[in-house]
Amino acid sequence: MARETSRRRRSGGRAGSAERRGSAAIEQMPWAPPINTDRPVEPLDEAGVQAIHDGAMRILEEIGIEFLNPEALDVLRGSGGCTINGENVRMGRDFVMEMIAKAPDQWTITPRNPDRQITMGGGHLNFGNVSSPPSYWDMEIAKKVTGTREMCQNLLKLSQYFNCIHFVGGYPVEPQDIHASIRHLDVLYDKLTLTDKVAHAYCLGKERVEDVMEMVRIAGGHTDAEFDAGPKMYTNINSTSPLKHDYPMLDGWMRLARRNQGLVVTPFTLAGAMAPVTMSGAVAQSLAEGLVAVVLAQIIRPGACCAIGTFTSNVDMKSGAPAFGTPEYMRATQMTGQLARFYGLPMRASGVCAANVPDGQAMWETSNSLWSAVQAGAHMVYHAAGWLEGGLIASPEKFVMDCEILQQIQRYMDPMLTATGVDEIAVDAVKEVGDQGHFFGIQHTQDRYTTAFYQPYLSDWRNFEAWEAAGGVWTAQRAHQTYKDIISSFEAPPMDVAIREELEAFVERRKSEGGAPTDF
Repeated sequence: MARETSRRRRSGGRAGSAERRGSAAIEQMPWAPPINTDRPVEPLDEAGVQAIHDGAMRILEEIGIEFLNPEALDVLRGSGGCTINGENVRMGRDFVMEMIAKAPDQWTITPRNPDRQITMGGGHLNFGNVSSPPSYWDMEIAKKVTGTREMCQNLLKLSQYFNCIHFVGGYPVEPQDIHASIRHLDVLYDKLTLTDKVAHAYCLGKERVEDVMEMVRIAGGHTDAEFDAGPKMYTNINSTSPLKHDYPMLDGWMRLARRNQGLVVTPFTLAGAMAPVTMSGAVAQSLAEGLVAVVLAQIIRPGACCAIGTFTSNVDMKSGAPAFGTPEYMRATQMTGQLARFYGLPMRASGVCAANVPDGQAMWETSNSLWSAVQAGAHMVYHAAGWLEGGLIASPEKFVMDCEILQQIQRYMDPMLTATGVDEIAVDAVKEVGDQGHFFGIQHTQDRYTTAFYQPYLSDWRNFEAWEAAGGVWTAQRAHQTYKDIISSFEAPPMDVAIREELEAFVERRKSEGGAPTDF
């Protein structure tokens, strides 16, 4: 069988060629996932870290987590470290700490283009696209509409085009014009052919998980053994807060653990609704829900590559609606970062907002959430571009606007900005200018003027009169035009013809078999 033989038909597309293709629409920064060298913001003192840890452990010891998956219960029962009563699982803290200590504190995911490999852990910082909204909004349609395959494809093209997007999460918008039984096949085909970045699998039933793993294996030209040798993709599961893990997500989690793929668990805990109204209480509950999934993975495969995620925010206590990018959200993210380091696990955060259109509220809430991820020392930032309405809308204009922020974060992390060599301190340049004249014309400036400062592709730095004379175009309108320019000039990354044909044949065969079962 072909899959038993190593096939080195690499799927092409070096990062440099992707950057050159990018120049057709805008000038953007190169592919260079940033390294965060800043000290993390740590709002908790040592006693505070211990208090939240103790709270999480007491939840696991005294209350327990419901596991709604019989196979997971059997795995946990066989470990000898759990007390199980029906579907309720309790764990002692010594057992929990022993198990999570088996998880590596740093690991990599290698997609079909190995130049797009990302690292989880250390100072590595990776941004991903918006994932899973059912609806779509852009300035041309000018209303909230149901997602389609074409919309999904266009957002995938943006995800590939922008070098500041380092991995491609779930469906950037749910293409509801494709039947749910085969949706995963079409979207993963699009994802694997329109992008060459790290891909994701939803844990929504055996068939979907197994199909996605096989498609990623084919796209990478791997044998089964090569695929299983280390992460080529990842999943993200959510607990069902409060204090539950459901059947399909645990099923997929265990399947990917057995095949040595990346595992991210992110409880969705809204303080005041699905978690205590206090942020430290919400964080403690979130950690308890997340750590049990890490324990399960380590029992199945000691050393399984796991990360702990945070999606702890608050609700509007007047309406019950979720709020994002709030001061409470920021502190919860930073606190979770402290606890992730305490447990020795990489961390996932998110770039989110509650705004309904790409306006000022959207950008300040997103900026707050993105910078809290940076401050927390997160390694994977979901929904970093394109998210609106608390995750119910994907917007290409918002995507383009968010990528301006991501580029600025990447530039902020550039070590050249804090270099302190003789040329940087520039005493000779100060001496040359003295107390007369200016620095514009001297050689020190001329040698550096093209790279000295961040150059935006979207911000307009002209004064009001010049901006008005040029048409007075607002930011979201400029973003819309940039989006259209990118789509019109987009070139998919190269893929070996034989691999593409094998992917197509797999998709067609699985469609003929009915894809995945659904309730409708």
